[in-house]
Formats: sequence, C-alpha cells, structure tokens
Amino acid sequence: MLKVTDLKVKYGMIEAIKGISFEVRDGEIVTMIGANGAGKTTTMHAISGLVKAAEGSIKLDDVELTKTPANKIVGMGLAQVPEGRRVFAEQTVEENLILGAYLRKDKAKMAEDMEEVYKLFPRLKERRKQLAGTLSGGEQQMLAMGRALMAKPSILLLDEPSMGLSPLLVSEIFHIIREINDKGTTILLVEQNAKRALAIADRAYVLETGSITLEGTGEELANDERVQKAYLGG
Repeated sequence: MLKVTDLKVKYGMIEAIKGISFEVRDGEIVTMIGANGAGKTTTMHAISGLVKAAEGSIKLDDVELTKTPANKIVGMGLAQVPEGRRVFAEQTVEENLILGAYLRKDKAKMAEDMEEVYKLFPRLKERRKQLAGTLSGGEQQMLAMGRALMAKPSILLLDEPSMGLSPLLVSEIFHIIREINDKGTTILLVEQNAKRALAIADRAYVLETGSITLEGTGEELANDERVQKAYLGG
C-alpha cells in the first residue's frame, strides 16, 4: 500500500533522512522505533507532504506522493495523527471531528461515521460539546485519532500516540489502535514505547540517525538482543 524508496530529507545542509526504504502492506500494523532525533517524525512528515523529500520516492497505491500537496494526500486516503495531538483548542470536540472530514463529499455518511468514532471513544461523546483545549491529555489524543478517522483513511499514520499518557491510558490507546486495524485500517506507527509498539506490530523497523538499521517482524525485533539492549531496557 505504501512504498518508500531511497528517501532523503534535508534541513539546509543537514541530511535528516539518509536514503531509507521500507513498505507498509495492506492491512498491516508497521511500527518504526528509534531514539529521539532518529528521524521518525521527519519520515512521517515527508510521507504526509508536510516536508519535501530531497530525493527518493514515496508511493501510495502506486501513486507518487513526493510532488503532491498535503491536502491532496489526505484526499487519497492517508491521514496523520501528529505528535503532540494538535487539536483545535478553541473548537468543541464535535467541531474538531467535523473538521477531520472537511475534504469529504459524502456528507450524509458523516453523522454515521461520527457515531462510529464515539463508539470507539465513548469519552468523546460525553464531552462532544466541550472545548478541545479543556480535555485531558489522553482525551486530546483520542480526539486527534478520531479526527483523523473522520477522513476515512485507508492508512493511518500515528506519531507517538502514547507520549505523556499514564500507563492505564497507554494500554487503552494501544487496544484502540489494534481495534482500528481490525476494522480494516492499515497503520504506520512511530512510537518511543518500543515494547508496546512491537507487541502489536506485524513488522517493524529501527531508525537510527536517519538510517534504517534493523527490520523484521514485531516479534523478531522484540527478541533481538540489540533492540532489547537499546530500547527495551534488556
């Protein structure tokens, strides 16, 4: 579904991403783990069209994305939940969800899809008239995920969904990620909680200073001594 080949991203003279290649197949959860500054978010932004690729190819269902504007990429079925949630603080929960569907033409089905989001995140329904800026961190993460789902993506990019959440909420978020995938949405997950991410991943990649150094199934990487030592406290 998503194929990245020899991707390079530069910030001025600094090469943040150094020619990486990876793929995400239809129906998978693929996770990318790595330390802060490894280039995980930059990779996500390049796929979403938020930063320009200096070289290489990014294809979604065989369509090249490197010259495609970000809003068109969303319309093609790829949505990103950004690191730090980035909800519209002065809008209500419901208004945030409606904004997630702004490119859609099938307005009649939006109410039905909003109910699906509320089933996935019952707390959002309870707070649907509340301003997003007054929600807890966990609720804002749920809202950011729900807002992205309102675009009806075929592939969802999740950037650090567990960041800053309590252990109980982390468990809930990962359970919901699995549920979203079970309902048919392909997922690319960037996550510092390597143990949790590898536990739900079909396949995984390790990104270090802009290069992919390891790849395999989630289970293979979870059992790899190098991964255990660097990311799992082993």
